[in-house]
Amino acid sequence: MGSNDKQQQILQTAIYRLLKPLVRLLLRNGLAFAVFSDIAKKAYVDVAADEFKLDNKKQTDTRIATITGIQRKEVARLRKIDAQLHLLSLENHQRAARIVYHWVHDADYQNGNGLTRDLDFDDTDISFCQLVKSHSGDMTPRAILDDLLKVGVVTQLDNGKIRLLERAYVPAHSELEKLKILGRDVAGLVNTIDRNIYQKQKPAFFQRKVYYDNLPAESIPIILEFVEKQGQAFLEQADKTMAQYDRDVNPAVGGHEKIAAGIGLYYFEDPDAE
Repeated sequence: MGSNDKQQQILQTAIYRLLKPLVRLLLRNGLAFAVFSDIAKKAYVDVAADEFKLDNKKQTDTRIATITGIQRKEVARLRKIDAQLHLLSLENHQRAARIVYHWVHDADYQNGNGLTRDLDFDDTDISFCQLVKSHSGDMTPRAILDDLLKVGVVTQLDNGKIRLLERAYVPAHSELEKLKILGRDVAGLVNTIDRNIYQKQKPAFFQRKVYYDNLPAESIPIILEFVEKQGQAFLEQADKTMAQYDRDVNPAVGGHEKIAAGIGLYYFEDPDAE
């Protein structure tokens, strides 16, 4: 077996392992193979059209068909489809996350003991409405509150005040919200792997993991508690550092271009481990 054949075999095995949990999620949500196949073909066509062009030449349907193995007529059809995959905007998620960040970190919204204040919806200078108006653009306070209530990040007390339950915007209850985040988080990891292996840009993006395959079941609660505490503490420090340079949070920051970047930290168990 040649080195290219070996590489293809390893890649196909990796793709199979990657797809198994994805397919499990798709089947749980009633997404049939025909729909997934159409989405996959659309992704093949878009990537070939945008990223595999010949220098100074227009990317044709024929060349895309040659690169992807998809019939030319099908390529032409898919190129005309407006990718509805982008309709689930992350804008509301980003705005809600910004609200939670300032609620946690701005001194005006803390009670003096390092805890966040319970906020009136309106009628005071230090209110939920004021927080939203200061940090969320043109979204209405009611829309932001409804979103935070829906995903379990805040609760409304009997006296009408709003209490923050989480120190970060992590949808606790809404499957729909978690599915929206799926595309960005998993895509981010795959993009980092692709960059580190094939694009060979320096420095490489940080990509590490800790993995053991012979742990007793009794150790898992201890490990989970460690990850919960230490992971949250690390991400809050990362949040503080990155927020200093985000022009939405700190409009005084100058600089050029607009780059979206993030840091992911997660615990996993491996059902396919031997």
